[in-house]
Amino acid sequence: MNIVFDRLQAVEARYEKLNELLMDPDVLNDPKKLRDYSKEQSDLAETVQTYREYKAVREQLADAKAMLEEKLDPDMREMVKEEISELEEREEQLVEKLKVLLLPKDPNDDKNVIMEIRGAAGGEEAALFAGDLYRMYTRYAESQGWKTEVIEAHPTGLGGYKEIIFMIQGKGAYSKLKFENGAHRVQRVPETESGGRIHTSTATVACLPEMEEIEIEINEKDIRVDTFASSGPGGQSVNTTMSAVRLTHIPTGIVVSCQDEKSQIKNKEKAMKVLRARIYDKYQQEARAEYDQTRKQAVGTGDRSERIRTYNFPQNRVTDHRIGLTIQKLDQVLEGKLDEIIDALILDDQSKKLEQANNEQ
Repeated sequence: MNIVFDRLQAVEARYEKLNELLMDPDVLNDPKKLRDYSKEQSDLAETVQTYREYKAVREQLADAKAMLEEKLDPDMREMVKEEISELEEREEQLVEKLKVLLLPKDPNDDKNVIMEIRGAAGGEEAALFAGDLYRMYTRYAESQGWKTEVIEAHPTGLGGYKEIIFMIQGKGAYSKLKFENGAHRVQRVPETESGGRIHTSTATVACLPEMEEIEIEINEKDIRVDTFASSGPGGQSVNTTMSAVRLTHIPTGIVVSCQDEKSQIKNKEKAMKVLRARIYDKYQQEARAEYDQTRKQAVGTGDRSERIRTYNFPQNRVTDHRIGLTIQKLDQVLEGKLDEIIDALILDDQSKKLEQANNEQ
């Protein structure tokens, strides 16, 4: 625990130093430093506030215990004992919270999200399920006050999607949605099935953090740009101008196309956002695979092919297989009420990181 409190003292000292820096005229006249220091201070604020509350509780606890050494009437002694019990409970809660706050943070947690949903096994039914997932995530985004924007969509005639790529813009979006990576399985009687038999289909979800140009450099010489006329469902041309854009990153072979906008320039901008995110993700996946091979263990949340969740319509049931969570609220989940699942995934992730941190100390 001494290591933890040494770190907390260092965090508090850094927070105070940032307060000084943010009043420095040189910093106030430098937009980049001002932005960077303000963000760092904001990131540390909750930890410092919690640490200060912890120190205050410790002082109150010491004072209360000292009072027991004095001559007190029975009623007062009982009140002091009760106060000590409450303070000890609060102290324990704050210690656990501080441990979580000191865990290494994912640098991408505050970023916007680029989500890619594709119908996988199951043909038209898989495409319909991809559409259900898209609506589920957009409704969840709305409940969080986030904005959504379609980048590329390939709808089917029955209202599903072979593929849909969209951005979710909002603070902390990636921190909550990053566990959605993987294969999502649905069990239901398809609308296209007349016999009433339950089918199993899947759709895959990729959740990528949006990367800025300064965070991942792409050499223009490494990109091949092709333009073509936009097409609608079934492949028919929907306009005669060459507004659709296809970008190919030659070193990695990653291909991104966008035709959602009427402007070629806007389509290229959107495609570049997806391309940067995919290239970053590819490098992250390769680094993780190398890391896992070294440690001889797999990281489940990073595997795109892993079946992570089942949506069972007949029983109104959702099961997240990674944490063994089952809830009988499928109808609510599909309306975007994902908090119960997402909170459980975040708690599980924090618990594993805490266990690892304790083992390394």
